[in-house]
Amino acid sequence: MKLVTFRHDGRTSIGKIVEDTIVDLPRADAQLPSTMLELLQGGAEAMERARASKVTAGNAVPLAAARLLAPVPNPSKFLAIGMNYRKHVAEAAKVGVHTPPTQVWFNKQVSCINGPDGDVHLPRVSEQLDYEVELCVVIGQRCRHVQPQDAASVIAGYMVGNDVSVRDWQLRSQTMTIGKSFDTTGPTGPWIVTPDEVPTPAALRLRLWVNGELRQDDVAGNMIHDIAAQIAHLSAAFTLEPGDLLATGTPSGVGVAMDPPSFLKAGDVMRAQIDGIGTLENRVVAEPC
Repeated sequence: MKLVTFRHDGRTSIGKIVEDTIVDLPRADAQLPSTMLELLQGGAEAMERARASKVTAGNAVPLAAARLLAPVPNPSKFLAIGMNYRKHVAEAAKVGVHTPPTQVWFNKQVSCINGPDGDVHLPRVSEQLDYEVELCVVIGQRCRHVQPQDAASVIAGYMVGNDVSVRDWQLRSQTMTIGKSFDTTGPTGPWIVTPDEVPTPAALRLRLWVNGELRQDDVAGNMIHDIAAQIAHLSAAFTLEPGDLLATGTPSGVGVAMDPPSFLKAGDVMRAQIDGIGTLENRVVAEPC
């Protein structure tokens, strides 16, 4: 099942994709909510109701006529792991970033969340804007102290993410949070794909193009810390909530590690794709005054 947050005819709602149609879920079933966070908080019962909803004349929205938004626009947490692909670790050493032997996590402030086709702002205070395609995990239930073998049971689904980074602000901050959290620097989507459609997450291929030039290309199986280990590590420290987003790391090929570095400019188009999940396409624009 592919779950979306969308806008159509001035109305924002949630739905599921059936071929080229969106089933508007609260119109299909009055017991379903109109926001993704509430749907995820509804747990297995709400998800089964969504799965059972059928296309009818009263709830069908043509996919081509709708604007897809960030699937979870208001999570309580948006967390990301750094240096989690082997080749990315090697390239990061070129710019003086060295990784300790433990998982390294940081916050992306939720105000950075952007949609699958939203413009990304080139900040007025920096010219070092960079891209990072990532597999994004959506948590589906409140959990703490999750064991690795149980981690799959708390996942609601997967999305494409682009951990857009303002490198100079990132590298001069001890926590990286500011440089990872500028407004619009968290494109996610285009939908949440439920785990039944992703039987082997490690086999997923991640790619990112800038203006049609392939920059990143790797498979999720090359993570240093896999998704189960990430959930176990985080939930040992604090409670994960439905709708929380985990960006699971980026492959090599980022602009800051190129020789010479190649940062994004106004007019550039980033296309982030994960086979079997979907595609984000975001244009860089000058930050509005």
